[in-house]
Amino acid sequence: MTASRTTPQPDPLTLEVVELIGTVVSRYYDEYEQAAAQHSLTGAQARVLGLISLDPVPMRKIARKLKCEPSNITGIVDRLEARGLVERRADAADRRVKLAAATDEGRQTAKALRESLDFAREPLGRLSEAERTLLRDLLKRMLGEDVEL
Repeated sequence: MTASRTTPQPDPLTLEVVELIGTVVSRYYDEYEQAAAQHSLTGAQARVLGLISLDPVPMRKIARKLKCEPSNITGIVDRLEARGLVERRADAADRRVKLAAATDEGRQTAKALRESLDFAREPLGRLSEAERTLLRDLLKRMLGEDVEL
């Protein structure tokens, strides 16, 4: 005879927090898609451009970071490259590895995109620095990152 294990039901506070996190994520993605469209980018293109705007990144690492197939990244980078926002480079450490790097225009577009995202900035601006620090540390802790509270 096998004993069945039941998962305890979450408490109302946990349910409320989960719902609030879902609402924040949904609003962020909606605004991100709108901001990307203002620059004639898809959300995926904007995410790739944002990821590589500071430093060149190997194509496989982009795929892992965005949790998608490398072939999807290839297509996204192809389209960004055709617009002059991205270029491919060989990795100096391993010439078999292809890096995606933002061009000057790509970096400017990524910066403009980041600056146009008001959703996160506006509500976070109403929190004190101590509250923002606590929120950041709690979110990192939820994601399994080591943080001292």
